[in-house]
Amino acid sequence: MTTESSTSAPDTPLITERRAKLAAIRAEGIAFPNDFKPHHHAGDLVRQYDPLPAAELEALGVKVSVAGRMMLKRVMGKAAFCTLQDGSMGPGGSRIQLFVTKDGLGDDVYEAFKHWDLGDIIGCEGTLFKTRTGELSVRASTLRLLTKSLRPLPDKFHGMADQEQKYRQRYVDLITDEAARARFAARSKAISSIRQFMVEHHFMEVETPMLHPIPGGANAKPFVTHHNALDQQMFLRIAPELYLKRLVVGGFERVFEINRSFRNEGISVRHNPEFTMMEFYAAYWNHHDLMDFTEQVLRHAARQATGSAIVSYAGREVDLEQPFARLKVRDALVVHAGLSEAEAADAGVLRAQLKTLGHEAPAHWKLPELQFGLFEAAVEEKLWQPTFIIDYPVEVSPLARASDTDPTVTERFELFITGREYANGFSELNDAEDQAARFLAQAANKEAGDEEAMYYDADFIRALEYGMPPTGGCGIGLDRLIMLLTDSPSIRDVILFPSLRKEGGA
Repeated sequence: MTTESSTSAPDTPLITERRAKLAAIRAEGIAFPNDFKPHHHAGDLVRQYDPLPAAELEALGVKVSVAGRMMLKRVMGKAAFCTLQDGSMGPGGSRIQLFVTKDGLGDDVYEAFKHWDLGDIIGCEGTLFKTRTGELSVRASTLRLLTKSLRPLPDKFHGMADQEQKYRQRYVDLITDEAARARFAARSKAISSIRQFMVEHHFMEVETPMLHPIPGGANAKPFVTHHNALDQQMFLRIAPELYLKRLVVGGFERVFEINRSFRNEGISVRHNPEFTMMEFYAAYWNHHDLMDFTEQVLRHAARQATGSAIVSYAGREVDLEQPFARLKVRDALVVHAGLSEAEAADAGVLRAQLKTLGHEAPAHWKLPELQFGLFEAAVEEKLWQPTFIIDYPVEVSPLARASDTDPTVTERFELFITGREYANGFSELNDAEDQAARFLAQAANKEAGDEEAMYYDADFIRALEYGMPPTGGCGIGLDRLIMLLTDSPSIRDVILFPSLRKEGGA
């Protein structure tokens, strides 16, 4: 059963009144003009001219033209003040005050202005000056209504109080919440800085398919669709990994992709079905090289987005400036789960510990899998400062190269910060026969009912058979990184339009 969507709800009296105003404007001529060109932004004007004394500013006679949304309005007889908000970002803010008078605009325009509403988009030409209270303002000589707003904005003091409404109507959230605008500006700055950093280190940016004939590159449940012209099942990518490694086979020795990937799994404060990550691959690198470089990437992004590699998250400091800790899975159990070295190497103890925590380990799990399972259950959430966990079991790392000194583990790492995984990387498996055997094992698991097990990708095996140089590859979760850099508690806070249940659905 569904209820009527709020988008089809009857108009409120305020909306009805605004529609009537728009109808009157239409009757008089062009309701939505498109010929006003602002040449200045509020933030730039504030940054440049606010430091000047009033007399010096008045002597300059600075002519400006600005446009934006009217956020505040105060009419006092023949004069009025209103606040214009535009797309400025940065230390100058996004707002500037307009001083509007009947003498400056004429009777008709001033009378019309008195009936404009908060949320309307207006254009103004005029001269900069400072009021008696010292506020930088524009003395309006021209004022035009450019877009009539039909829906009233939320309360000017409290904004949008409902968090889900913020996610669902992000456009209103951005209008009314300066912190939201700053958060997404920081996201843009961080991702742009990462892209620049990668190029400066001789990585080539590439684009690989988002529609895959075979999902691969991660253990995850894919979204399934159908391509009509080809008459075949397709999958939204769960990771770009196998295509990027094909490019390494082809001779591109350093590649990266900032990509959207999709996993048909749960939604939580850490997970969104559609998410952004960066994967990068470098020939002749191993997992140690990757860890060193991943540190540099995160440190650089933090400095560019926030000005410092030491950030605050949930009231606690996170230090990205210092070298990141590195722990083996087994050692992490000793350091963070209170086990002795002997207990951390005892399958019976590990199985019992998991049961105590409410996790029933599958009967076929061996020691490495039990260690990894207990790590996930008892240790992961305790890793607040940046920590690389290394030496993952072969059984849970089907694409990673096995260690030459211990064939039960792989040359793989995951990076944990604030109790969450931020990156996953490893020395890539470039032995085509070994990879084929692991794919077959994954396929057997899928046949047994594991929906997240990988498919057998024959073309990828064929690519490896041509020969892939020793290669290291890593994926970094950019949404989670932005959460960290902006002190955001939920992944939805850093995704402009997160996945939500259909509005009005039961």
